[in-house]
Amino acid sequence: MKDMFIALWFFLPAGIGNMAPIGAARFPGLRNLTAPIDCGKTFRGGRLLGAHKTWRGLLSGIFFAVLTLWGQQVLVTHVAWLSNITASINYPHLPIVLLGILFGFGALGGDAVKSFFKRRAGVLPGRSWFPFDQIDYIVGSALATSFIVRLTVAQYVWAVVLGLFVHLGASYAGYLAHFKDRPI
Repeated sequence: MKDMFIALWFFLPAGIGNMAPIGAARFPGLRNLTAPIDCGKTFRGGRLLGAHKTWRGLLSGIFFAVLTLWGQQVLVTHVAWLSNITASINYPHLPIVLLGILFGFGALGGDAVKSFFKRRAGVLPGRSWFPFDQIDYIVGSALATSFIVRLTVAQYVWAVVLGLFVHLGASYAGYLAHFKDRPI
């Protein structure tokens, strides 16, 4: 049970960072910042990443990952039971800005790498590519943060499994709230 909690807690900045581009696209003043990361470049006749991978999304994901990690550090410092359960990570001494940037970049970088292969597989933008769409942010952020914080194998496995289900639930909630056109 502790490994499950740590997996969810540790990857929360990645999850928030992964969802941030959806909200940022609806925020006044940011709506028009739609420059694609791939600068419109193509590879073998198709977009490298696609128009949905924007600098606005990447920067908002990084910002909210840092903000989330900072909030976690504050909570762990002031809530005794949370400090005890997460003691193996040593939140009070984490480099919040660097690790938050790695979480955001890893989550959205994982999504971008997956999008490259998704385009090569012929899956249209906005269409689900199960299970890769659901775990890309966990895998990317795990790789990006692993040189600062290492979890156990069990915690990484829980992160992927729980990340899959949390993503499905959040995606469906986004559909019900009219943030998304499709439930998955």
